[in-house]
Amino acid sequence: MTDLPTLSWTDAETGAVHTALWRSEAGNPPPKRVVIADDRTTADAAYRLACEGTALLWQGDFHNARQLLQAMARRTERKPRKQATSTIDAFNLHRQAQSQRARTLGMLLIPLEADYAVPLRRAPDVREACTEAYGPSDAASVVSLREVLGLIGAHEWRKKGVEIPALGGERIHPHYGVFSPVRGEYIDLVARAPLPSRGLAFDIGTGTGVLAAVLAKRGVKRVVGTDQDARALACARENVARLGLQDQVEVVEADLFPEGRAPLIVCNPPWLPARPSSPVERAVYDPDNRMLRGFLEGLTAHLEPDGEGWLILSDFAEHLGLRTRDALLAMIDAAGLQVIGRDDIKPRHPKASDPADPLHQARVAEVTSLWRLKVR
Repeated sequence: MTDLPTLSWTDAETGAVHTALWRSEAGNPPPKRVVIADDRTTADAAYRLACEGTALLWQGDFHNARQLLQAMARRTERKPRKQATSTIDAFNLHRQAQSQRARTLGMLLIPLEADYAVPLRRAPDVREACTEAYGPSDAASVVSLREVLGLIGAHEWRKKGVEIPALGGERIHPHYGVFSPVRGEYIDLVARAPLPSRGLAFDIGTGTGVLAAVLAKRGVKRVVGTDQDARALACARENVARLGLQDQVEVVEADLFPEGRAPLIVCNPPWLPARPSSPVERAVYDPDNRMLRGFLEGLTAHLEPDGEGWLILSDFAEHLGLRTRDALLAMIDAAGLQVIGRDDIKPRHPKASDPADPLHQARVAEVTSLWRLKVR
């Protein structure tokens, strides 16, 4: 608790100064200027203040706050967009617009009591969702409404789970901040690739544990899944236990590889070599290809003789101009590896067929591949 910064504001009517802990999953600093907002605050006024960097601490009806946030979001969409001159320019402009939108909408704040109750009219009970994401609390705090709505959505996903056909229709339950396996094509690749062995496999960066579970269901006797993120480790262990695979799958904390060697090592690293702007984005963005390079460079020391490394990677970065196919092949070669096979699959997610998406040109050309690698 003591690691969190504080946010202070002045009550306009009484002049009293209030202070509470500041929560931001993205690690944003507390706003320097805060005004009180309520049901009388207009969307135009709220949007103008937010664009100027002034936060609005809501003290009205919770449902009205949600409507105000939606109205502010519509105003961000009206801003004229710069025309991209290339695909990589489109990507950079898209990320810039996303960042500006998140910053503006993140200026609408709500209070949380010490037990995470929201002291607003018609507010939902978010205590369980907040505890799942933040851990126990013993002090009042302030957080953006947008983040709280994200917590609610993540809580529902965690309860409902994501159906995985490769697991016989069983479900994986993602925790807040852990990448959800909603894009099933990469799971299908692992479910159908010929296994070099059923003795032991490593799943590097296991996340929800979905690929480790698929390998176990395919008959691999022992699977070791690794991750560094505390939320991912807890999530994977819970999913493994829920699926009754705890005798086959072990989840350990490690930077990439566990100790020892295995005849099969699988990795689905973040697909885009760019800097994440929040912890949640670490599953998507891999600065300077750090995890990709680390996986490739570590295979020779951790693969058993004649073992296989499976690299699951989309070529989306190639279509965006962030990485070339030649650069990927050069990384594989520099690591002392050779490609012995590749299986491709087209994405099925909704954005792949949405011409209004600013990155549609790259998405429609995207292919996800499972690269089968061996030590030369």
